[in-house]
Amino acid sequence: MATIRDVAKLAEVSVATVSRVLNRKGYVHADTVQRVNDAMKLLNYTPNDIARSLSKKSSKTIALFIPDITNPFFNELALAVEKTMQKYQYTTILCNTNDSPKLERQYIQSLKHKYIDGFIMASNTLSVEEIEQLQIPMVSVDRISSPAVPTVSSQNRKGARLAVEALLNQGCTKIAHFRGPKGLWIADERCQGYLDLVEELPWFTTKLIVDGNFQLKGAVEAANQLFDKYPDIDGVFAGNDLIAIGVLRAMQERSIHVPDQVQIIGYDGIPLTEMVYPELSTVLQPIYEMGELAAQILINKIEQEPLVATHHQLEVKLVQRGTTRHKH
Repeated sequence: MATIRDVAKLAEVSVATVSRVLNRKGYVHADTVQRVNDAMKLLNYTPNDIARSLSKKSSKTIALFIPDITNPFFNELALAVEKTMQKYQYTTILCNTNDSPKLERQYIQSLKHKYIDGFIMASNTLSVEEIEQLQIPMVSVDRISSPAVPTVSSQNRKGARLAVEALLNQGCTKIAHFRGPKGLWIADERCQGYLDLVEELPWFTTKLIVDGNFQLKGAVEAANQLFDKYPDIDGVFAGNDLIAIGVLRAMQERSIHVPDQVQIIGYDGIPLTEMVYPELSTVLQPIYEMGELAAQILINKIEQEPLVATHHQLEVKLVQRGTTRHKH
């Protein structure tokens, strides 16, 4: 395998000159640059990226932190981030944290020593102080981490209001909300959107808000427990699509007809919503566009370009399918 010394010898230049050509630092005459490039081509020389990252303190690599790789939302987000980063010749490392603060900190400590260029955080259990001490370019997706960190999200509270308003307009008289984890900003926002429309209604009780934890299996169990206590529930707004699909499964196991007896609306717009029967009504957020935008903002931060805005909230829309009694 050819080395940088072999290239220097063939091009009749010093190793330092080859290094300047590789790193595009310092003046090198155009003829010399051509000789070095010709020598690398003849020798099939590939620069040592690790050595270059040590000298430049840059690895052309970013890390994407997600809390749950089994959630299709994060699959689509990761695809968008990776494709956008590839356009700028950056590599993306995927870090699945399982919502574990310990694991997230282990990832960060390991990556810091590899001269990682930036982080995109769709999972964030770090404190504001920890984030500010990192001093590494960072963007948050669907999370509020620190005022100094740019964020990309959808209009979570508005989306929840769209869903609940539709259920009310379509005749629901008792609507339950299966929320995401407490303390998680997007889950709190979606829950607040639900409360905006139902808190003052005569049938409302806080016992109609239950934890779905953004997971299908937990939602099935929670739905069975809730419907045992309140069999007259006729509407469900779920904090995400996985919860909604879990509730749909529970209704089918209980022989409750959807949407005639119970109407269900989810949130996210993952592809799985069109694969279940009946197809799931959902609040569609632009997942791919969110990933693209987060990646572009991170590139701008890494390259120290000015940001047009720090916090971005993308539009959402309600898509009604087979789990609601909407008029076609």
